[in-house]
Amino acid sequence: MDTGALSRWADLGGPVHYLDFGGPASGPLVVCVHGLGGAAVNWLALGPLLADRYRVLALDLPGFGLTRAAGRSTTVQANGELVRRFVAEVGGGPALWVGNSMGGLITLLAAAERPELVTGAALLDPAWFPRVRHRPNLLSSAVFAAYFTPGLGRAVVAGRRRARTAEQSVHDMLTFCCADPARVAPDVVAAHVRLTQQRAEVPGLALEFEVAARSVLSVIARRRRLAALAAGLSMPVLVLHGGRDRLVPVGAASELAAANPTWRYAVAPDAGHLPMLEVPDWTAEHFDRWIRDHGLLATSA
Repeated sequence: MDTGALSRWADLGGPVHYLDFGGPASGPLVVCVHGLGGAAVNWLALGPLLADRYRVLALDLPGFGLTRAAGRSTTVQANGELVRRFVAEVGGGPALWVGNSMGGLITLLAAAERPELVTGAALLDPAWFPRVRHRPNLLSSAVFAAYFTPGLGRAVVAGRRRARTAEQSVHDMLTFCCADPARVAPDVVAAHVRLTQQRAEVPGLALEFEVAARSVLSVIARRRRLAALAAGLSMPVLVLHGGRDRLVPVGAASELAAANPTWRYAVAPDAGHLPMLEVPDWTAEHFDRWIRDHGLLATSA
């Protein structure tokens, strides 16, 4: 796969790394926001499918990918403010925001708090606690529970970094986050391995991850506030979800969409938590249809 992505840097209170997939200068700006533990490389399969119609950028949030925290906070709120600066200063916004997991949560908050920067919000398996009863995944429940035990989540992350090679770590991540990791293109997997190797000796990553994880859980625990923010959104919203997501059950997305009937909602039955990696063609098709139906293709920054 030829991703066509250029590696670039911006100064937003410190260096921020991002991938520029190119696209027509007059096309709508699309900014992709990764999830917890993710990076800009998570968009390597989807970005090229959009770049002939949109200007596509994907950034590494502080503490993730190649962007060092460098004293910056890695909370949802801090990273949300950084993405807003990125959209305005680097992209020349407003933009169509595409957020996965934690990135979906950041996108939803930005749409509610800074709607002038968001022409449309696409939420891919967004972080959300369901109200309906469901059978939790025992592994994911145990991992997230660890982050509310002081120091335990940090120790888990640090221990896994020491015990697993880059190839093993990427395999573990894709196996957990995808219903069928074999569907992820080999060169995209290789890019994740190279990134993991680059991050192997970076100090402080476990603590930065723990801060981000605790922040995500704290924000989504405030269900009533999030539901009120979601209900108040005025721009078009798309929710795409993997039917076999182990981290955020599909029932959470169904509940969110049902409470907001003007939103577009679709499920990829055999995909997991990362549909942009596992089923990028399906994701691009639904994104394009949503854009066309709302007349957003004519929107330019």
